[in-house]
Amino acid sequence: MAGRENSVAALTPELLAEAAAIDSSTLHEAAGRIGSLSSAIKAIAPGMTICGPAFPVKGPPLDNLAIHFAIDEAQPGDVIVADVSGGYEGGYFGEVMATSAMARNLGGLVIDGCVRDGAALAEKGWPVFARGLCMRGTLKDLNGDFKINETLAFGDVIIAPGDLVLGDGDGVVVIPKGMVAEAIEASIKREAAEAEMMETLKTGVTAVELRGWKRR
Repeated sequence: MAGRENSVAALTPELLAEAAAIDSSTLHEAAGRIGSLSSAIKAIAPGMTICGPAFPVKGPPLDNLAIHFAIDEAQPGDVIVADVSGGYEGGYFGEVMATSAMARNLGGLVIDGCVRDGAALAEKGWPVFARGLCMRGTLKDLNGDFKINETLAFGDVIIAPGDLVLGDGDGVVVIPKGMVAEAIEASIKREAAEAEMMETLKTGVTAVELRGWKRR
């Protein structure tokens, strides 16, 4: 059963640890400017970060059963990535569901929609990235069209089970699992180059001078 597949196996603990130390914007750039989710999706509390294998789900608008199924079927460390079919104005996830997800040691939630119980979620500290907060309740229709741990189009980003999800204050990026090791290596090189560049910029030299850019 797809939902019971251990998506963590594709990303080793070593790769996840290395990825967690990289900024989302750096990984996005180093991987070839791919995987950036909508800028509307942000951490619900300052300082929250998220890193883990994707567990993608999709449900009908204003129905949160897909997330309940994800909490039941995802493996420890998995990040639930939820598509709400454009029904943004609903509170799909809150304190009660977070309590369950934390007990199952899941890695966090990234949702292209809203959540509620913002203060309680912030206090728990479990990573939640969403479009915002909304008090509006959601339905639970067992006859709905659900996709659980399947490859999904999340905006213009294709997300497969086990892909790397990395989020911080700049936003969320998703990197195909087969590219993660290469993207991490490129990120480390990029960070080293930027650190060297900033040391030079401290002397008063500008990026225009360094790059030799000329205005037309």
